[in-house]
Amino acid sequence: MSIIITGIQQMGIGVKDVHEAWKWYRHHFGFDIAIFEEAAAAELMLPYTGGKPQTRHAVLTYNIKGGGGMEIWQYTSKDPQPPAFDVKLGDLGIFITKIKMPDAKKAFDFLKTKGANLITEIVTDPEGKEHFYVKDPYNNIFELVIFDDWYNKEDYPTGGIGGAVIGVTDIDKSIKFYSEILGYDLVVYDKEGKFDDFSGISGGDEEFRRVLLRHSEPRKGHFSAVFKSTEIELVQVKGREQRKIYENRFWGELGFIHLCYDVTGMNELGEKCEKLGHPFTVDSANSFDMGEAAGRFSYIEDPDGTLIEFVETHKMPVMKKLGIYINLRRRNPEKPLPRFITNALKFMRVKDK
Repeated sequence: MSIIITGIQQMGIGVKDVHEAWKWYRHHFGFDIAIFEEAAAAELMLPYTGGKPQTRHAVLTYNIKGGGGMEIWQYTSKDPQPPAFDVKLGDLGIFITKIKMPDAKKAFDFLKTKGANLITEIVTDPEGKEHFYVKDPYNNIFELVIFDDWYNKEDYPTGGIGGAVIGVTDIDKSIKFYSEILGYDLVVYDKEGKFDDFSGISGGDEEFRRVLLRHSEPRKGHFSAVFKSTEIELVQVKGREQRKIYENRFWGELGFIHLCYDVTGMNELGEKCEKLGHPFTVDSANSFDMGEAAGRFSYIEDPDGTLIEFVETHKMPVMKKLGIYINLRRRNPEKPLPRFITNALKFMRVKDK
């Protein structure tokens, strides 16, 4: 079987109260489709949870317009901790999550009417595209980025996850990693200096090397029509010692905990990652069951230890209320699911009273 990287399945976000956070993300970013909600122990994440299982409550949620989802994650076995220092742009790990939008002004005005903490005005990136940054109530920064490929034309000002801004120590080494393993083979820009659009972000007034990566070929796979295109922005700060955002903390504590990709061909992917010097550090090996969904997952680390998760989905709900699920192992892994199947996700939307 060949390796297929379908796209960003979800961004993991550690919070103190999963239901409070999910409500905020529903109201502000439109993440109202509930794929699963589960309370369980993270039995296999021992390398990142102090050597013993930790219990958590998690929700996987999507936006009806398409794009990647969010896995909103709350420890129940311990009090999740924030970083012990003031994290700045360029520190090592996922510093910003990119949210897709079709129109900058509409998204900006919408979030402004919602009272969101808009930490910049609409600004222009080195590619010349409009974007802006917003901070949620939990100190996480999101970048609203224009994308023009959408699963549908649902009238909502924001879509799903479109990528991340990741702090690195050696940008050339990181370009190689994200290109060879994740398929981000297109360098959109590679700039150095101070950047006006970073103004307002903690540490954003410093000098950086900044590289935006995209994939030159359209993604394939079951969910490719939903996830669509994505991008990764790598930032390397000049003249300052960088610290790991998750320094002395467990996976799952407060912040952006991992970037997860939907894949097919996990065995072959494992062999490839091993050969390239980034072996699986966690591997469920067989299909795991999360009640409403099932699959196989694994983790690798980028050159600076940032966690990348892979999930090979085996079973997912289509219409939970009717008990209808789909077995993906019986389908051609290169072809997107028929729209009548993915359109059924609208029946899993959560409506607030």
